[in-house]
Amino acid sequence: MSETNKIVVGIDGSPSSMAALDWALGQAELTGASVEAITAWEYPAFYSWEGGAVPPREFEGAASVTVETTVESALEKRTTSTPVQTRVVQGHSAQILLEAAEQAGLLVVGSRGHGGFVGALLGSVSHKCAHHSPCPVVIVHANPTER
Repeated sequence: MSETNKIVVGIDGSPSSMAALDWALGQAELTGASVEAITAWEYPAFYSWEGGAVPPREFEGAASVTVETTVESALEKRTTSTPVQTRVVQGHSAQILLEAAEQAGLLVVGSRGHGGFVGALLGSVSHKCAHHSPCPVVIVHANPTER
């Protein structure tokens, strides 16, 4: 399978990222593409070594649970043989997705995730991906009842 026959999708556990994964799986079924579901994590802005440190593996573990449960839930709703690879990476979400998109034919992201403000049409990650991706980008909105 060529790298351009891979769909990269960003997962953060939000309703719009779940909708993005569902859309990516449907597109993969139609095109025979594989799917790579990526979750990126960063240390919170308030993180410090003072007052008790949280080991990095706890942040990475939480991100891993997010991507695995989101993919598992999406696959339960479909009868598909689409190969889905999951990956957890430390770094800024948009930058990680843009780097992954260099080896993909399509990048799929949710319209907004866990951040920003209510009512925004695009979050900062989807906005950056739309403007800087080396491949086509699909931005998926969540079902209005799930926002």
